[in-house]
Amino acid sequence: MLAYVLTSRAERERRAPSVAIGWVLGMMFLPYLAFPFYFLFGRRKLVRMLRHPLPPPPDAHWAAVLLAGFGMPPPAPSAVYLHRDGGEALLALWRTIDNARERLDVCSYLLGRDAFAAELSTRLAERAQSGVAVRVLLDAYGAWLGDRQMWQRMRQTGVELRMFRPLSLRYSDGPRNLRMHRKLCIADGRILWSGGRNFAAEYFLGTHERDPWIDLSFDLEGATAADAAHQFEVDWLVARGRTPRPITRDVEAAPPGPLTQYLPSGPDQAEDTLRALLIEGCYRADRRIMAITPYFVPDEGVLTALRLAACRGVAVTLCLPKRSNHVLADFARNRALRELASVGVEIRLSAQMLHAKALVFDDSLALIGSANLDPRSLLLNHEAMTLFYDRAHVEWIADWIAGYSAIGSSFENRPPGLAREIGEGLLLTVAFQL
Repeated sequence: MLAYVLTSRAERERRAPSVAIGWVLGMMFLPYLAFPFYFLFGRRKLVRMLRHPLPPPPDAHWAAVLLAGFGMPPPAPSAVYLHRDGGEALLALWRTIDNARERLDVCSYLLGRDAFAAELSTRLAERAQSGVAVRVLLDAYGAWLGDRQMWQRMRQTGVELRMFRPLSLRYSDGPRNLRMHRKLCIADGRILWSGGRNFAAEYFLGTHERDPWIDLSFDLEGATAADAAHQFEVDWLVARGRTPRPITRDVEAAPPGPLTQYLPSGPDQAEDTLRALLIEGCYRADRRIMAITPYFVPDEGVLTALRLAACRGVAVTLCLPKRSNHVLADFARNRALRELASVGVEIRLSAQMLHAKALVFDDSLALIGSANLDPRSLLLNHEAMTLFYDRAHVEWIADWIAGYSAIGSSFENRPPGLAREIGEGLLLTVAFQL
C-alpha cells in the first residue's frame, strides 16, 4: 500500500475512481498477486517529454489555443488529400513510399501476415537498397500477428526494424501495457500518410476470405509532416533505449492556407492531450458533434461532456459497427449508449466493420487518426490524431461520416436485465487496464 501511495503521489498519476479502488482492494486482500501486477500494469505515465507552453497564433482557433498551452506545435498550412476508401489509401501509401529520397519512417501497431504486408515489405526493402534510410517501428504486442521471416528479409536488405516495448524481462522501462498505436508513413519529413489503418490487407482492399474494413486515412505535405517526423524520432530513440531530448519549437506566423495540426497523445505526454481536446470540444460545440469509431467505451469525463452537449441541443451523432472484432468492447459500450440515447444522441450501427476514427465539431474542426473513444486509447496508448481546421476538409469528413451513418440501423435502447447490468459494471471496472 505504501508503494502504491508513494508512486501515485510522486508520479501524479490520475486514475478512474473504480480503478484506484480496484488496486487498493487488491493490495489489501491479495498483496502478493496485486503488487507485482501493479508494477507491470498499474502505471500509465512515463518520464514525461518536456514541452513548454507556446503563445498561440493571432486569432487562433480554440483548439490551437488549448494545444499551445500543452506545448504542441502550432497549426501549419498543408496540401491535404483525404482517402475515400481503401483503394485511394493504398495508392497514396505507395506514392508516399516512392517519393522518399533520403529517409522513410513507418510506424504501425501491426504488420500483417498476408499478401499486402509482403508487398509493403518488398517496397520498403527496394527503397532501402536504393539508398533511402528506412526505419520501421512496430508495437511488440501487435507484432505477434506478424511474420518473423518477413522481418528478417527486410533487415537483410538494410531496413531498420524495431519493436516498441518488447515483451522481455530485460526491458524494464515502464509498465508493459502501454501500446504503440500510432499509424503513419513519413517521407523525408515533408509528406505524411496517416489515419486509422494498420498495415494489413483488411484495412485496404480485403482478402478472398474477408471483406475490407471501413477505414479513413489521408496524406498531406507541409510542416505538419515535419512535426510527425519529429515525434517519430522521439519514439525511435525510446525504442532504442535512449533518452529523447526535450521538444522545442520555433513559433512562426503561418502563411494563409488550409491549416492542419499534429497531435500526439499518450503516456509520453504530460497531459492527456486528446482527452482534454475532446472534452473541451464537447463543451464548445454549438451545432453538431459527429464521431465514428470501432470501439466506444468512454470514461466518465467524455461521457458527461457528450451527454451535456446533447442536453443543450447540440446534434450528437455516433457511428459504430454493429459488431466489431472485439466482443468485450461491444458488450461494455451498451451502458454508455443507453445513457446517451436517453438524451437524444443519434446512434447508428453499421453492418460492416468500421475501423475509422474521426470526429467533427461544428464547422471549424475535424480530427482523423488512430485513437478510439475508449480509456485505452485516451489514457494508455501512444496515439496520434491530426486536426483539420479548413471548412472544406471538415465538411468532407462530416459527409463521409454521415454517409455511413445513413446506411446503419438505429440503436435500440432496451433496459438491461440484472445479470447484464452486473456484467457491464464488472467489465467497466477493469476495462481501463485491458
